[in-house]
Amino acid sequence: MHSIYGIYYEYLFCFYVSFSSIDLVPSIMSNLLNPDAIFSNNEMSLSDIEIYGFDYDYTLVFYSKHLHTLIFNAARDLLINEHRYPAEIRKYDYDPNFAIRGLHYDVHRALLMKIDAFHYIQLGTVYRGLSVVPDEEVIAMYDGSHVPLEQMSDFYGKSSQGHTMKQFMDIFSLPEMTLLSCVNEYFLKNNIDYEPVHLYKDVKDSIRDVHIKGIMYRAIETGYACVVKCWITFYRDRGMKFIVGKDWRDLFDVVIVQAEKPNFFNDKRRPFRKVTERGVLLWDKIHELQKGQIYKQGNLYEFLKLTGWRGSKVLYFGDHIYSDLADLTLKHGWRTGAIIPELRREIKIMNTEQYIQTMTWLQTLTGLLEHMQVSCNTLTVLNVFFPFSSLVREMTRNFFNSQFGSLFRTDQNPTYFLRRLSRFADIYMASLSCLLNYDHDYTFYPRRTPLQHELPMWSDQLCTGTFRIPFLQEMIQIK
Repeated sequence: MHSIYGIYYEYLFCFYVSFSSIDLVPSIMSNLLNPDAIFSNNEMSLSDIEIYGFDYDYTLVFYSKHLHTLIFNAARDLLINEHRYPAEIRKYDYDPNFAIRGLHYDVHRALLMKIDAFHYIQLGTVYRGLSVVPDEEVIAMYDGSHVPLEQMSDFYGKSSQGHTMKQFMDIFSLPEMTLLSCVNEYFLKNNIDYEPVHLYKDVKDSIRDVHIKGIMYRAIETGYACVVKCWITFYRDRGMKFIVGKDWRDLFDVVIVQAEKPNFFNDKRRPFRKVTERGVLLWDKIHELQKGQIYKQGNLYEFLKLTGWRGSKVLYFGDHIYSDLADLTLKHGWRTGAIIPELRREIKIMNTEQYIQTMTWLQTLTGLLEHMQVSCNTLTVLNVFFPFSSLVREMTRNFFNSQFGSLFRTDQNPTYFLRRLSRFADIYMASLSCLLNYDHDYTFYPRRTPLQHELPMWSDQLCTGTFRIPFLQEMIQIK
């Protein structure tokens, strides 16, 4: 049997070489994606937009990778100095290649994982500390690989009210996920009994304090080398003078600081307050929002009343799909644009010949499996093709991130992250600079991809190798 399978594997390799020779890969290579393009989930014309709004962090301003190291180190020190965690956790350094955005964290089990759009855990991407959890253990813990809706995060991706899964959607959450994993790893390696819920809360509080106590911003102010690519911003007068110039406020009609999204979109109780040049809050009632002034807090309902900026004539950009975009599109009808910095790198990877060849091979295997199970012994087909399919899927994951793969896709399905992106963002792009490639009256159209029951634009016979199936069937039936 082993020799027969060996012959069969050799034939599959020959089939791959033959498949590559039909010039399918070169034809794909001639039509690559532009990493600086803007992609549309919903039809939208810029000619209809009268008002543009922007978030600040990772929308108007990008930071270098050193900032995440700073956040990790500062939060780690807070765990030691204020929460009395073992000083030995200082031996763990920040690894920028460990986590990706959009992952879920099981608070009670201390597991970091990737979940697809249908609430299924992607096996092979579940980590306890810094070590992957075997598939059979994951299946035993979750009675399969599906996570029920009631265990998922709330609308904003937060773990609250008994929910066990926290989803990390913010780019600033990358050091938080890594710190959680490192401290978990230390406790596990040293056989220390600990409560995962307390660890999650302490790490969350430490990361929060790095932001709230100004540790991060003081570091930026004293070393602007952290800022590597900037647009104009809402707040931080000193920073904007450094980046743009003293007249930066002239570029905006309204400037708001400390809006505390998503509370800004939901809490009607917080009025606006004017901020003086010295940072003093005035007690005056705000009857209009004046250009050149800076306002603090407030709420969207008061904002709409004062400005009249309503509905689809407003386009707002942000990097956090929940806090920045969800309420605006669902409750207020604004158009939304998501800034996804990771997009540029992933597209560049997808444009490589190695990636295209691997995906072509994976699609071929999947198509062959689907067709041959009809007339062949299903168990035999699975036994033959599964090792190949698993190997190729692992290869595709390693193209992007060795632990978790692509931000947008599991093995076959869209990720939970992409599901939310598709729902809450009309358009998405790697950075605001992508807008420079389009005219001010450009209309974005979503790409019409075929539904599962629609006829695809490519030949099913070509991509499944139907013309060679009879010989493959003959090979499989050899016992």
